[in-house]
This record gives sequence, structure tokens and C-alpha cells, in this order.
Amino acid sequence: MGTFSSMRCSWRFDNTYLGLPEAFFQKAAPAPVPEPRMVLLNEPLAEELDLELEGDTAPLFAGQVLAPGADPIAQAYAGHQFGHFTMLGDGRAILLGEHVLPTGERRRVDIQLKGSGRTAYSRRGSDGRAALGPMLREYVISEAMHALGIPTTRSLAVVATGEPVVRETLRPGAILTRVAASHIRVGTFQYAAALPDEAALRLLADYTIARHYPELTDSAADKYPAFLRAALLRQATLIARWQLAGFVHGVMNTDNMALSGETIDYGPCAFLDTYHPGTVFSSIDEGGRYAYGNQPAMAHWNLSRFAESLLPLLGSTQDQAVAVALEILNTFPPLYEQAWLTGMHQKIGLQTQDRDSTEIITSLLTWMEQTEADFTNTFRALASPDLLCAPLYQADDFHAWHVRWLTRRQSETRSVTEQLALMHRVNPDVIARNHLVEAALAAAEQENNLAPLHDLLAVLKHPYVPRPGPSKYHDAAPPSACIYQTFCGT
Repeated sequence: MGTFSSMRCSWRFDNTYLGLPEAFFQKAAPAPVPEPRMVLLNEPLAEELDLELEGDTAPLFAGQVLAPGADPIAQAYAGHQFGHFTMLGDGRAILLGEHVLPTGERRRVDIQLKGSGRTAYSRRGSDGRAALGPMLREYVISEAMHALGIPTTRSLAVVATGEPVVRETLRPGAILTRVAASHIRVGTFQYAAALPDEAALRLLADYTIARHYPELTDSAADKYPAFLRAALLRQATLIARWQLAGFVHGVMNTDNMALSGETIDYGPCAFLDTYHPGTVFSSIDEGGRYAYGNQPAMAHWNLSRFAESLLPLLGSTQDQAVAVALEILNTFPPLYEQAWLTGMHQKIGLQTQDRDSTEIITSLLTWMEQTEADFTNTFRALASPDLLCAPLYQADDFHAWHVRWLTRRQSETRSVTEQLALMHRVNPDVIARNHLVEAALAAAEQENNLAPLHDLLAVLKHPYVPRPGPSKYHDAAPPSACIYQTFCGT
């Protein structure tokens, strides 16, 4: 490793995860790379983290220089991948440590290098590296999600390594620095439950509660059922936020569900253009397991696996533990539905909820599916005075829905001005359109041209700010790009 004298980055590492049993991690070292070069640095996030960056920090973010206090490890976990259980771990990611912020609500965050070489958990044939395009994708989409107000891991930097990686073709290599509340996953608990010592599971649960659910630490005997309830509520709220934004994660394996409640692991992710519940982008999801409309059910399935891992902590007998788990798991559908309905009512300017308002929402979605309407643009257009001028909205069936909606809005306690203001606050004007993301990534990776990427990031930083008039950032994908696939990048 290099020296720290030629640069400065004021990390304050305090690595509490290392206090868990050694079965949960392996020491690791980032692989050497020949020519680290900074591609993207998230300066606003660095400021939020109270980091002072000086000098050429590319070697730091490539893992070639370790800051004082860093103690790199790869974390162990398991997971159901497309329904099949397997033992896993960080095969191409290394946790440098936990950075402690001096003030604020978010006091401790993981700093992880993704694409930093092989670890003890790397699969056979894996080089542990990452290509530039997928790392830039995670940077763009995770920062777009943050701007939308959806809980997510963040991207601090992308560094080119100066060497190619083989992914069907030779592609430029890169390393992403990811910031997360933690990297503790449902799969981490599945791994702990598979260990021969039950004490390891209890230690992991206590650690996760103290780190992410400190309000539960004094709940004594009810602590672990309360932990399951709290984790379930966070996930129900998170998945509702995904659905309301038209976000498709693409690979909702149990090792990709973070117990912090953040969106994690941006692989084959994308946003809806035309609305259809069966939308699948991922090239490996041939059966549509993780289609847009299946995401709530898949979250519930993942949480059921989490509850299974917690059974030894949920009751004094197996039957009692199963009964407790089932009672809690059965609350997920209504919790999710309420979070989703509240958000959908806001998207069309309504506050009060009843059967009629719910039917107004479902009939709109049915019309959108039948007409292949654009998800984002439709909700934004509802607040426009020129709505009915657009050809799509001149059909008789939409007119009938529109009259019903306007009639219902008249019964609201909010004024029309307040209703429209609410709709503008919750319906983004722009999203990370798939064809624009692909064009920006191609320019960066193939032409070393970062201008389209910087332009896109600047727009996505303020998604709710209206952009008057036609804009390429409003346009859905052209017909040539309608059959769109995403790939994991591994």
C-alpha cells in the first residue's frame, strides 16, 4: 500500500463490526491497480460526511492507500438468489471501516470499495473486479434515488483502475466507493442462523438493533419480535416508495435487502417508461420473479426468510416462535398497502381515503396499462392546465375518469392550489430515463466523454423542479430502445 502523506481525507474510522465473531468476516486487502484516476467525486456527499479532501485522492478511493483507522474486511452472508439458497459473501467488495460523523442524525456509515478485487468469498472464476459502466450506473441511479427522497446507499466516488476487465468483451475497470448505513442484510441473518453456535445469531441481532433500531434496546423480552416488526415496517415503506416512483430493482435476492431500510445493490435496475406491472428489465430474470408488480410480494417473501432466521430468538419453543413470526409477517400486506395508497392519493392530489378514491386510483392505473401511458409523465401531467390538450388524454374513457377525479377533488378540504402544490411535490418532473442513462454510460466508457453524464446528474439532482417546455429529459424511450435489458455487471 502507498503512503497517506501525499493526500488528505479526514476519515474517522471506528470499526464496531469487527467486534462480532470472526465467522462474520475475513480480513481483506484491495488489489493493486496500475493507474487509478478519478472519474466522479461526489463533493456534496463528501461535505455531508464532513470529509476534507486534499491532493490526488484517486489512490485512496482505489484502495491503494489506506487511511489511518481503516481495517479492511469482506463480510460473510448467505442468500436466496432467485429462490435458491446459497452461502455467499463480499466477493468483489471490501469494507474499509465505519466513518463516524461528528453531528447529525446519521452518525455512522460504512465505507465500502466495490470492484476492489478477489476476497475469501469470491466465487470460482470471479476476478473481483468491476467494469466502469456498471459502477457509473450505480452512481447515477443511487444518487437519483436519493434526490427523489427514497432511502438508499450513496455513491461517493468512481475511480478508473487503468486496466481492463473481461465481461464478454474487454471493458475499462473501475472501483466505486459506496456509503451505507450498514451492509447488514437479510442474508447476513440467514448466514448467522446457519452457524452452529446460536450465540452468534443473538450477537448479530443485538448489534443490528443497537445500530439501526436503538429505540428497541430497552424493550427486554419483546426486543426481538419488536425488531422483526420494525424491520418489516421499514421495508413496507421502502418498497411502496419504489412503486410510487416506478423503480424496478431487478434482483431482489435476500442478500440484497438491507436491514437499515436502504435500497442497496444497484445491478440490473431501471425505471418504468410505459406503465405495466409485468415489466422486467433484468436479462437474468427470465421468469419475471422480480417484475415491477411482484416487488411487494417478493419483499414479503424475503422478510419471511428473515423471520425464519430469527426463530430461535422469537420464542421459548419452536411452535411459539413460529406463531410470533406469522403474526408479525401477516401485518406486511396491510402496512405496504397503506403506505402505497397514501402515496398514490398524494400523487393525484387527494388526502382523504375511502373505497371511491381507491377505485379512482386503480382505474387510472388500468387505463395507463391499456394505453401504455408513460408512468412519470402521466402523473406530472395531471397537474397541468393543458392536460386535455394532449392527444393521449382526449379519449372518451380518460375524459370519464377525469370528470370523476375532478368531482372527487371538490370534496377535499385542501384548496385546488394546495392539491396541485402537493402533486408537484411528490411527482417528479424527471427521472433517470433508461435510454439517457445508457447513452451517458456509453459516452463515458467508450469515448471517455463525461459531459452527458455530468449533464444528466445535474438534472437528476433536482427531480421535482419543473422544466418548462419540451425536454429530452421528459421524453420516453424512442421505439428503437423500447426492448430494454439491464445486466448485473458481474
